[in-house]
Amino acid sequence: MNPDSSTEPTREELIALIKAQAAQIAALEARVAELERQLGLNSRNSGKPPSSDGLKKPPRVTSLRKPSDKPSGGQKGHKGETLERVAKPDAIVDHYPSSCTGCHAAVSPEMSVGHSARQVFDLPEPAPLTVTEHRAHDCLCATCGAHSRAAFPDGVNAPVQYGPRITAFVTYLLHYQLLPEGRLVELMADLFGVRLVSATVARMSRSCAVRVADFVTTVRDLVAGASVKHMDETGFRIGGKTQWLHVACTAWLTFYRVCAKRGSLLANVIGTVVHDHWKPYYTMEGVLHALCNAHHLRELKALVEIEKEDWARKMQQLLCRACHAANLAREQESALKTLRPRLYAQIERRYDAILAEGPAFHEAQSPLEPTAGKGKPRRRGRKKRRTGHNLLLRLSQRKQDALRFLRDLAVPFTNNQAERDLRMMKVKQKISGGFRSLDGATDFAVIRSFISTAKKQGWNVIQAITQEPKILLNSLRLA
Repeated sequence: MNPDSSTEPTREELIALIKAQAAQIAALEARVAELERQLGLNSRNSGKPPSSDGLKKPPRVTSLRKPSDKPSGGQKGHKGETLERVAKPDAIVDHYPSSCTGCHAAVSPEMSVGHSARQVFDLPEPAPLTVTEHRAHDCLCATCGAHSRAAFPDGVNAPVQYGPRITAFVTYLLHYQLLPEGRLVELMADLFGVRLVSATVARMSRSCAVRVADFVTTVRDLVAGASVKHMDETGFRIGGKTQWLHVACTAWLTFYRVCAKRGSLLANVIGTVVHDHWKPYYTMEGVLHALCNAHHLRELKALVEIEKEDWARKMQQLLCRACHAANLAREQESALKTLRPRLYAQIERRYDAILAEGPAFHEAQSPLEPTAGKGKPRRRGRKKRRTGHNLLLRLSQRKQDALRFLRDLAVPFTNNQAERDLRMMKVKQKISGGFRSLDGATDFAVIRSFISTAKKQGWNVIQAITQEPKILLNSLRLA
């Protein structure tokens, strides 16, 4: 129909116009609904990071955790940490009254008949560096007249240098506490009177990475061969370009590595891999997969709050109860490696029944119109599906992976271990903005792998950095 025509439109033209307008209205309504859904997403009901919430962060009125009948605070059996008096203090300061409160006569220490005591714990005054001079003596043999010179100890390589403890302290602050080099230099000057320069800090970092490289290589092999490990990845800015930091970890070990491609996965992996359903993980051969159900709970929460899908609420409740059942089985029946068959069968039947409700809900919805850019033809391929429909298919097709934590009690409910190990990497990027070179990023990954593993092992980090790595390998705990 031509809008500039002076003739009245025919009935067929009006019907065609109404159909075209109805199709356009439906497409616009679908687009508005999708935009509203995206606006309703945050870090608590999707995979978005908390930093994306910005200043509009919603108040925390709901949580994925449900209230229990336990009181708040430390639970029974929890080991508390508090200051306790020591039997032999480092210093004693005696206080005496200036005069008698009765007659105002002078009082002397010899008149003391008792005392009450209070102890104050504080840091000592920062002491200057201790300088140790090593002297390698030349000796003249009285028998043959030959000269013999002693060798300097390993690590004493220059006429003047910093020792292993200050190197360990700088490395710890730089790579674990994530202090930028400039602030680290200021801190060392303020606390210890040590005036470092950025080049010295970088040299300390490089030497530490070289020392612990073989230790980290062994950790990598142990993680790859562990029966259950967690894997995740995050973007990393290196030299002004986005590259990728991968983590593979267990409760006792952590291995980080920097890769140019996101899909560059760790080799020689066996056992069960817990991950977030990123599809390239399914290209790994010879492994079992376990999906992170924390991701599922967040996605289900969005479907409940935004899409109002009732099956999602039921699945949310079922997964939480299944997690609770697995936790009880681990605590009470440590000899078992899997959930009792009867209980597992009940959970599985309920799981299948809830998944059967979902397709009926989506089939009742109007189909989504495929989107296309201006002047571009519509894309071919499968029909566009709603977010809830995609989650339904994932939970159905990957049911064994989603419920792996019930079949094998060694498999956790979530991939939180990997996400916790990656979280501080994003803090590093926010503080420093990234790395100037690939070598600096690689050194960071190596040292961070060592320190994270040391923390999990319960070692003192400063002492661990100064120790010989081969000695530490002999004391590694794997379970």
